[in-house]
Amino acid sequence: MFAVLKTGGKQYKVTSGDVLKVEKLAADAGQVVQFNDILMITGSKTTVGSPLIKGAAVQAEVLAQIRGEKVINFVKRRRKHGSQRTKGHRQYLTVLRVTDILETGAEKSGVISALNGAGFVSSVPKDQDKSNNKLSKASSSDEPAAMAKKPAAAKKPAAVAKKPAAAKKPAAVAKKPAAAKKPAAVAKKPAAAKKPTTVAKKPAAVKKPVDDKK
Repeated sequence: MFAVLKTGGKQYKVTSGDVLKVEKLAADAGQVVQFNDILMITGSKTTVGSPLIKGAAVQAEVLAQIRGEKVINFVKRRRKHGSQRTKGHRQYLTVLRVTDILETGAEKSGVISALNGAGFVSSVPKDQDKSNNKLSKASSSDEPAAMAKKPAAAKKPAAVAKKPAAAKKPAAVAKKPAAAKKPAAVAKKPAAAKKPTTVAKKPAAVKKPVDDKK
C-alpha cells in the first residue's frame, strides 16, 4: 500500500515506515503531523484524486530539522566585464518517518495538519469538520497577545469650523480721469529764403592789341 502526497511544491510516493526529507515544516522533533494533500492512494483499490482525495491522509513523525547539502551558484561574465560571483545555499529540511496511511477519516483523526516553514496550512476539503482540528484550537488558545487585534482607534473629533470668509475688499477706486491731451505742436517756422544764386563770373579780360612794329 502506498500513497502520493504533495508538500512544499513537490510530490512524494511513500509507504508506511519510509523516511524522507521534505521542505521545512513548522513542527518540533517527536511531533506527529498529517498531510491532507493526497493525490493517489492504493489499498483495497486504487484511487486517484481530482486533484485531491477527500478524507485520505498520511501521518508522519518528525525526526529532526536539518539543512541540506550546500549548493554552489557560480556566475561569470567573461565578455566585456570579466566579473565573477560565487554564492552558496543550504536548504532547510525536515526529516520524517511515515507512520500511517489513511484512506478515509482524515478529518476525524485529530492530528495537526502539516505546516510549511512559512506557516501555510495544507489545503483540506471545505466540508471538513473544523471542530476536530487541533490546529485551529491551538491557534485560538495559544495566540500571543501581540497577535490580538488592536482596539479600533477613537475617531478624531470633527474638524474645527472654518473661519468665516474675510469680507471682500471694496471695489477699486475709480481710475483718475485721463489727462487732457497736449495742444498740437506749434506750426513750424517758415522756411528761410534761399540764398541768391552765385554771382555771375567776371567778363573775360580784353586781350591787348598785338604790336606790329616789333
